[in-house]
Amino acid sequence: MTATEWTTAPTDLLAVERYSGSGVVPGVDLAAIDPHGTPGFDGDKKAGKQLLADVSDELSALQEKLFAASRGGGDTRSVLLVLQGMDTSGKGGIVRHVVGAVDPQGVAHYAFKAPTPEELEHDFLWRVRRALPGAGLIGVFDRSHYEDVLITRVHGTDADTIEERYAQIRAFEEELHAAGTTVIKVMLHISRTEQKERLAERLDRPDKYWKYNPGDVDERLLWPAYQEAYGLALANTSTEDAPWFVVPADRKWYARLAVQGLLLHTLRSLDLSWPDADFDVAEEKARLAAS
Repeated sequence: MTATEWTTAPTDLLAVERYSGSGVVPGVDLAAIDPHGTPGFDGDKKAGKQLLADVSDELSALQEKLFAASRGGGDTRSVLLVLQGMDTSGKGGIVRHVVGAVDPQGVAHYAFKAPTPEELEHDFLWRVRRALPGAGLIGVFDRSHYEDVLITRVHGTDADTIEERYAQIRAFEEELHAAGTTVIKVMLHISRTEQKERLAERLDRPDKYWKYNPGDVDERLLWPAYQEAYGLALANTSTEDAPWFVVPADRKWYARLAVQGLLLHTLRSLDLSWPDADFDVAEEKARLAAS
């Protein structure tokens, strides 16, 4: 144990209620979740950053074991971390500070942008299937197939189409689970006030101009519609096989720590083991000593 630990596991505190399995259900009330909170962690920023560093070695070791099992033991399992959130919610920081602690050869990172003309010729899950992690990898989606029930809903796609996509997503993620991919879905819940401050910082710093997109302000004006769209998507696609977690994201250090905790829990639950040698160890030791 380190100086400050979780008082309650993030897997318990941050989980969204599972979809009931019948029809379309009311959305999660995001207004009732404090984006500036630190549920389950009583420490301050310094303690949070220390814990993040303290357990990064375990995260790295578990990732290496997952990778090794696929290369030397025939284990076909993988992990998929889905990151969703409004602009500036900290998806890139999660990739750098949490996933960045592991060996990059064991990570498959994909950032989804607006669909290309080729992608638009196929169903909305086509491009997602092409980006799925292979055996032994931790896949990270910076945005994902959920764009097709978030942006599209806010910008006018009819409700029947969106509801049909909820069902397609549930079936798709059930298929992933059955094939050995453990799915972790994180909604980084940032406040409108905090987003404004982060966008303002990008305009104040020349080294951050490249991150600024004038279109972010246009989407910001639609904040209530996006909160409603997120709430509905979370409630209608959080399942036992692919649960959603709402992570307060106003404090970057807390969001990173919480996602690390979710990822650690998942990797620990896989009960990974090192693959056995496919050669005679004693014989190889003797050969090496004589060489």
